[in-house]
Amino acid sequence: MLGRVETRSVSPVFVGRTEELHTLKDALARAAAGEPQALLLGGEAGVGKTRLVEEFATAACRAGAVVALGGCVEIGADGLPFAPFSTALRALRRELPGELVAAAAGQEEELARLLPELGEAATARDARRPDEEGMARLFELTARLLERVAADRTVVVALEDLHWADASTRHLLAYLLRTLRTGRLVVLATYRADDIHRRHPLRPLLAELDRLRTVRRIELGRFNRAEVGRQIAGILAREPEPDQVDDIFERSDGNAFFVEELAVAAHEGCCTGLTDSLRDLLLVRVEGLPESAQRVSRIVAEGGSTVEYRLLAGVARLAEDDLIEALRAAVNANILLAAPGGDGYRFRHSLVREAVSDDLLPGERSRLNRRYAEALEADPTLVPADERVMRLASYWYHAHDAAKALPAVLHASVAARRRNAYSEQLRLLERAMELWDSTPEGLRARLRPVDYTEVYAPCGCDPTTTPLHYLDLMAEAAVAGRLCGERERALKITKRALHLLEDEADPLRSAWFWTQRSLLVQAQARGDGRRELATAQDLVRGLPPSEVHAEVLSSVASWSMLHEPGPEALAAAERAVEYARMVNAREIELNARLTLAGLRVNSGDIEAGLASMYEVKEQALHEGISSVAGRSYVNLPSGLEAVGRSQEAAAILREGTVYSRKHGLLHTEAWAWGNLSDSMYSLGRWDEAVEAATRAQRRANSARPQGTGALRLALVALGRGDVAEAARQLAAARHHFGTHDPMPQQWLSVAAIAVGVAAGEGRILDVRAELDRALDAGVPTGTHRYGWPLLLAAVTAEADARARPAAQHGRDRALERVVNAAKSLTTDVPLWVAHEIWVRAELQRAEDRATPDTWSEVVTAFERLERPYDLARVRHRLAEALLTSGGEDERDRAAELLRLAHAAAQHLGARPLADAVTLLAQRARLALTCAPAERAAPADPVEALGLTSRERDVLRLVAAGRTNRQIAEELFISPKTASVHVSNILGKLGVSGRGEAAATAHRLGLFPPDALQTSSAG
Repeated sequence: MLGRVETRSVSPVFVGRTEELHTLKDALARAAAGEPQALLLGGEAGVGKTRLVEEFATAACRAGAVVALGGCVEIGADGLPFAPFSTALRALRRELPGELVAAAAGQEEELARLLPELGEAATARDARRPDEEGMARLFELTARLLERVAADRTVVVALEDLHWADASTRHLLAYLLRTLRTGRLVVLATYRADDIHRRHPLRPLLAELDRLRTVRRIELGRFNRAEVGRQIAGILAREPEPDQVDDIFERSDGNAFFVEELAVAAHEGCCTGLTDSLRDLLLVRVEGLPESAQRVSRIVAEGGSTVEYRLLAGVARLAEDDLIEALRAAVNANILLAAPGGDGYRFRHSLVREAVSDDLLPGERSRLNRRYAEALEADPTLVPADERVMRLASYWYHAHDAAKALPAVLHASVAARRRNAYSEQLRLLERAMELWDSTPEGLRARLRPVDYTEVYAPCGCDPTTTPLHYLDLMAEAAVAGRLCGERERALKITKRALHLLEDEADPLRSAWFWTQRSLLVQAQARGDGRRELATAQDLVRGLPPSEVHAEVLSSVASWSMLHEPGPEALAAAERAVEYARMVNAREIELNARLTLAGLRVNSGDIEAGLASMYEVKEQALHEGISSVAGRSYVNLPSGLEAVGRSQEAAAILREGTVYSRKHGLLHTEAWAWGNLSDSMYSLGRWDEAVEAATRAQRRANSARPQGTGALRLALVALGRGDVAEAARQLAAARHHFGTHDPMPQQWLSVAAIAVGVAAGEGRILDVRAELDRALDAGVPTGTHRYGWPLLLAAVTAEADARARPAAQHGRDRALERVVNAAKSLTTDVPLWVAHEIWVRAELQRAEDRATPDTWSEVVTAFERLERPYDLARVRHRLAEALLTSGGEDERDRAAELLRLAHAAAQHLGARPLADAVTLLAQRARLALTCAPAERAAPADPVEALGLTSRERDVLRLVAAGRTNRQIAEELFISPKTASVHVSNILGKLGVSGRGEAAATAHRLGLFPPDALQTSSAG
């Protein structure tokens, strides 16, 4: 069916098929060793058989094999005799002319039946009698010919489209596969599995070949979603949108050819999604059916993915025997299949159904849908109960009967909402809005908001008595779009609604839509939403209490918690709770209480705030308010993580991911995964942190969760020493966050990672610049959980760079900024008390004033917490201080601390920390794997890195900030030689630049500060 079609765009990237290609290459290797190979490759039309053969042929040619391709040709009911063999032998003659002539010597007349170029074909000795042995002789000579040609080189003979093969070709192939015993030969034949019906002549041959041990059979399946995504990316030369991948994967069912056609159609703006060539091809076999079977196929095409037999009978209105006969014809032709449940029928491929449906005349299509709807209304038991409402809505909509369709579509939207299927709800509501003006006004007047909508607040009136308004549908659709992640569509709906409201004096509706726009522009990174909220506040100011008023106040409080936390945000949340209770708006009340509780935690009223958050979560779950319950699963663990209760937070977050997925809250699920990554990092479970962050990005349907996931990945990358990856993820986070909606939790977190990246690359001036930018923006009250890590990263970088002459200028100012900022941050829980002590210790280290007592206090503080990485870091610092102070007891304690720190670093994969601990132990001649009293053999830390003595001298000068020319002058070598040494050093250290090499040398303490100062002075 698809054999001669030429697609307009084929993916240049070979996708998937790893296992199948491995099987073919294995066969090639066996053949090269003198063992002939026979393979059958089957798969449905368009699944990618030809592409796989092409890839294999390319690989075989690269391996030195000669490849001869031949294809069967469809002519009527049978193919041209021996066509694929003739083509393949002709290809061999072109590639190996001398060898083929030598192999055919003496038998040219017989073999000319397959390859006329060899000469005149022999004629029968007695024209009156058939040559009974002629075919057997031809088969034998062909087999021997191939064996001789493949005696000294590997030959691949690939025969395509065996389903079109004539009988002679089939018999010759069977003979070859049964008799080949020698030669470096691979025979590969492909066939279209979906064409092999019960009576197809190829079926007996396949059954026969299956019994041969020498024949391997490969069944080529369809692509999965990931493979379809890679194929589309290759076709479009860019990464496709996830929604486009989902759509094409669903419609193509993973068929490679259909993916190509649909991708091209989408790129060229084909409205139906089917190109004319593809539609024609899909209809070929349908049009070959008897008229009654064609008619039934058209009816099934309009009935849905599967049509129950009783429903089909009611619509077809045929005698039962005639209907069964028509169905049998369609099934035998592989157009229709019996449904898995056995009570209905469906198309073998969804695109065939789509092509048949598109081929219907407009009146024919609407008439069929009307008959489906009428049959279902007359007998609702014709379809499963859980499908009835949706299918009835679809039938009436496509029947183009607005009076019947509008109520049906609205009922279906309610059913979708009740199942948390917000995407389907949005689609149905958009259909309802499309039908609105076509529906008689008298019918619309009988519709009530209470029956079809959940968003009552915009109307500000009794939903049980007031007629349903068009703006009610828009409000419901805007919420559905926000909940399912279709925020762009939701934004367009709110814009249209506000335009309609310009001519109506309805401040409550207007305020409600402005509040929705605020949420949407934030989610789409198009602004901070403040202007929209301010407009909503102005609209409700002075009006009596209402749900809209309460929701506006609740939104203001939530916005303030994220952007301007403090007393005013707390007051706004309290007012929102009060208004919500006054008007009995339970969901708004719970949302406002959750916001209020979070603000209390951040303000220091920790236990009361957490208790309130737990209470809101349980009440929302009990009352079935999924939106608030989902938000609780994000905010409560965030509050717990903020006070150092990571284990507790992680348990709730895992529960939250399950709940969010079950209730279709994709946005909530993304935030839950992101917060889980945070807790996993704290708990020292970094692999799980990476997995959670990756899931957050995969599930996110807006920018901010994507950015948060990138920051989590950057944090782990920094801890593991992959500065380049951290920088890449930092750039991604900045891109996702943008500049339209600045929040303290974002700019402080971004700054902390940026400081870490700059420090890892040895850019101390950039460390200070990042710190200045963040502190200039401010560390508002309640954001200390983000402020302390920033200050710690900055002061640690200063301490690490204390011996670098280039870092001296400006250091005092930078340290002073850290000191002043630390004074404004709260230390209301042990976690932040520990950070305050740690920052103070790093300040002392930066000034070379830190003592063992200083670091002992820090270690003691972190030993009480669930922070294994932080504990390992401060244990390393304490060991360093103990070894500096001297004394045998201190050495024993230092050895134990280093062993503990090293074990933690190794477990986490924290390479920089592990290297630092190892080198400190080597310098002190302490072993990390033996008892404290034992001593490790002396080791030079520079030699441990594999550096030569000359490279040691060069690295010392690189760490002192010298250029290649300065290094050459001091070491009496050429600048080119110095450059070579620097390149070697970068490779051995595993770093990307001179700054990072210098930072590594300083971090690992490879050279005493006085040595670097001497180098600098020299």
